[in-house]
Amino acid sequence: MNNNHDIIPADISWKDITPGGTITCSGNAKYFKTGDWRSKKPIFLEEKCKQCLLCVPICPDCAIPLDEEGKRTDFDFFACKGCGACAKACPFGAIEMEEGGK
Repeated sequence: MNNNHDIIPADISWKDITPGGTITCSGNAKYFKTGDWRSKKPIFLEEKCKQCLLCVPICPDCAIPLDEEGKRTDFDFFACKGCGACAKACPFGAIEMEEGGK
């Protein structure tokens, strides 16, 4: 049976250990699958898109990828949490929000 004495080296003081429950670095959808708890799903209507890219910087989760030519592609549903900011930013109606999320 392991205990803390087996895990923590003897030369580390309690002052050097991160307090439990403290988040020491930022997290975002790039590293966490926020798409699992999405309540709405964005639908990309490519035929309406004019590639103005106004949706890209407004996305808080970097869920709108660009291809090699700098054009936006369909959503990264791994990262998208369905906030709808992109749909509100799109002046051409190329993004619609669908209820249900998945």
